[in-house]
Amino acid sequence: MSRMPWMRSHCPALTAAAVTPLLLTVWAAGPAHAHGAPTDPVSRVYACSPDGGSASGSAACRAAVASNGGPFTAWDNLRIAGVNGRDRQVVPDGKLCSGGLPAYRGLDLARADWPSTRLSPGASLTMRYVSTIPHTGTFKLYLTEPGYDPTKPLTWSDLPDRPFAQVRDPALTDGAYRLTAKLPSDRSGRHVLFTIWQNSSTPDTYYSCSDVVFPAGGSGADKDAATAGAAGDNGPTTAAPSPTAEPRARERRTASPSPTAATPTGAGTPRTRGDSTPVASTGAAGTGPSTPLLAGGAAAVLVLTGGAALALRLRRR
Repeated sequence: MSRMPWMRSHCPALTAAAVTPLLLTVWAAGPAHAHGAPTDPVSRVYACSPDGGSASGSAACRAAVASNGGPFTAWDNLRIAGVNGRDRQVVPDGKLCSGGLPAYRGLDLARADWPSTRLSPGASLTMRYVSTIPHTGTFKLYLTEPGYDPTKPLTWSDLPDRPFAQVRDPALTDGAYRLTAKLPSDRSGRHVLFTIWQNSSTPDTYYSCSDVVFPAGGSGADKDAATAGAAGDNGPTTAAPSPTAEPRARERRTASPSPTAATPTGAGTPRTRGDSTPVASTGAAGTGPSTPLLAGGAAAVLVLTGGAALALRLRRR
């Protein structure tokens, strides 16, 4: 059956008009996913990342990268999906700082010289937790118990049963959450500030270790002066980041990742959620920068390919 000339000339245009709304719908489908980590008090994963500045060259960070088998480029992507509050059941003892993920195993080294932040017992803490996309969820802050030994692997028994602070759904301002809490007054020496961020708008839970040092007899006014360095601390002490120099959590994640960036390492098979950054299950993690594919990108390519093929067939008739 032959087609009228007007049908042959207009069919490709109609095809493009039909494909465009489908493409836009598919491209916009699916939620954006949060990424983040503390930068003050500085977390191990951020301090030892390529963005960590001078701290990244410390002995502890060099050992962590060597143990890890590669740099902590995806410092904002230390996450496990589907934990649902079962942190102590999912994350093994001795692997709290890595979340039990092989791609971050260097963070679990038992050392007393990790880059650290000076704090004062009983003082007010304002944590800066860098992120890019606002998400709902609860932050839980734990501090290791008095008598904690940093030369031994961090275990759940080193932490109290309940967090000393809990913050729900804080606002994301200028690329960071700011969590304010009062520190326990009975700590001295080196400790770990362990942070859990359980998303409620995604299935992910994030884990981080920030090494902190409490001087004996310190007061709340000491914190800013102490961040420049202090005697008795075996590792480098970091200064609080300037608000104008707030690091951004891997902004290039809006680009499509290379196939190798989406390939996990370690045992187990990670699950994906529509972006191509693996969502790590227990015992597995993705490697490379956290660059999830825009939702529906693969489907969009299929729509474009199908539309082009249909237009070509119509022209040949």
